[in-house]
Amino acid sequence: MGRILLLSNGHGEDLSGSLLGSVLRTLGHEVTALPLAGLGRPYSQATIPLLGSSHEFSTGGIGYTSLQGRLTELIQGQLLYLLRRLLRLLRHAHRFDLIVVVGDVIPVIAAWLTRRPVATYLVAYSSHYEGQLRLPWPCGPMLSGKNFQAIFSRDQLTADDLSNQLARPVQFLGNPFMDPVLPPTSLLTNTQPRIGLLPGSRRPELEANLQLLLRLSDQLPDNIGISLELALVSSLDDTGLERCANGVGWQLRDGLLQRQGSPAVRVRRGAFQAVLQQSDLVISMAGTAAEQAVGLAKPVLQLAGQGPQFTASFAEAQRRLLGPTVFCAPGDSGSQDNLFASAQLALKLLKRIHHDLDFQKQCRTEAQRRLGSSGGGLRMASAIGGLCPSTAP
Repeated sequence: MGRILLLSNGHGEDLSGSLLGSVLRTLGHEVTALPLAGLGRPYSQATIPLLGSSHEFSTGGIGYTSLQGRLTELIQGQLLYLLRRLLRLLRHAHRFDLIVVVGDVIPVIAAWLTRRPVATYLVAYSSHYEGQLRLPWPCGPMLSGKNFQAIFSRDQLTADDLSNQLARPVQFLGNPFMDPVLPPTSLLTNTQPRIGLLPGSRRPELEANLQLLLRLSDQLPDNIGISLELALVSSLDDTGLERCANGVGWQLRDGLLQRQGSPAVRVRRGAFQAVLQQSDLVISMAGTAAEQAVGLAKPVLQLAGQGPQFTASFAEAQRRLLGPTVFCAPGDSGSQDNLFASAQLALKLLKRIHHDLDFQKQCRTEAQRRLGSSGGGLRMASAIGGLCPSTAP
């Protein structure tokens, strides 16, 4: 079996890499990971060894951040950190039969520098953004090189587009990050409407996002039987959560966030997948979790924040990526007009997803079109395993 190095550069990419790596190990391969940004927690949770130690930055990695976020990266030394990771990669690349890129141009360049065989999962790019994907230089010429032995896309539109652009096959086999969640169902069975609240996972942005979500919840009536569930990372303990909630007039009691005149919010830590599966609608300030929600045929209501990650520009790009079942109310981020409009839109979407059969069908269609079916991890891992020298025909 082959010795494989996973190369990724962000929280969502690390999650996809860890899921792909877990399947590769079940197929008998030796798997190591090198996250280029962040601690690579998904790899540790999957017991996939890391190539050296790692460090986390407040922006969550090199990627789609605001100008303030990019300046923060510079101040925190993230670019210097990246250079050290690249040097580590170059020193150890000879140990591996295959490098698997999960991400965008940064790990593509890094893998190209090693001159080792490479398989690439371009999870960060999609032709749904603009209709035709414009790969950043020098990503295109590198992907056309002989050492890049296989390219996988995140949707069929991108696979077709890049196959034409690169004059080589690009495959869409599904997305590993959809495997942990259930496939979409044709009928909703919840007796009480449920809204999942997704504030994201990056701190300190998480706290600001959570306060916005609670302020939005203030705009919802407390007497119409709506269940609100907050998907929260375990790194924000009760003390921090209570401090955050108190800042906008909410109290934490027995696992519930409460405010007089507003529906209670149930706190669920480490349960993103369960919240997604059980919700009729999600109100999201997250990246990968919103994609999973669309893949589960759930409508998504965005609430743009102040960043550095989930800004209005990020939300707009996410709507282009995920399609017409992702919604965003008008108004400036955090304004009373935006929060009120978001609450009204949430009630309207809840009604549609329960009673509008055409809307339910549209959600299922977009789930397949944008994310594909479950089982992508196994299909991709099988194709990657065939590239290793010891298993190649």
